[in-house]
Amino acid sequence: MTARAAKSQSAPGAEPESRASRFMRSALAILGETGRTDFTVLEVVERSKTSLRAFYQHFATKDELLLALVAAIMADATERWRAETGSMGSTDALRVLIERISAPAESSTQDSINRGLTYYNDHLLETRPKEFAKVLAPLHELVGDVLRRGIAEGTFRADLDVDTDAAILMQTVLGALRLRDLGAELNGVPIDGSHLHMFCLRALTP
Repeated sequence: MTARAAKSQSAPGAEPESRASRFMRSALAILGETGRTDFTVLEVVERSKTSLRAFYQHFATKDELLLALVAAIMADATERWRAETGSMGSTDALRVLIERISAPAESSTQDSINRGLTYYNDHLLETRPKEFAKVLAPLHELVGDVLRRGIAEGTFRADLDVDTDAAILMQTVLGALRLRDLGAELNGVPIDGSHLHMFCLRALTP
């Protein structure tokens, strides 16, 4: 659930918010304030003004709550990126997709959410790889579709292993938040979306 999704659920005329969404919105608010995922279930329950019993009717653990939150954020973002890039040529679609993923946070709240979820994604990758792969599946599919479009256009190499190369490209771009800071420390120049785009194009084009 993004901030956009949370607002839409509380807008006039919107359908009543489900308790599961209410718990995710509360967790998102805590993340925005602290940038950390080590909050407790009790904190989420108190923020959502519900009960522990209600929480455990929807989520067995805090990890399940956060996994659902990450999945909702990824699905919402990927849907918007697919709509935005659907009519573009492959190189422009790839550029826009990389720019959106690697864009700096627009507020301190969004920066806190990004930091918290970036580190939590590492935790999910180690402890629940199958579930985390399902979370990333929509984005992997979108990247793969862009690569197939490029092959059909004759822009990208015809010998690409689309599924594998899409996974490599996706994971490279998802590390952009760390790369931005790391680049500044190593060579004095933050690594941004344009650097990533050119790097990927060199691998994809003949």
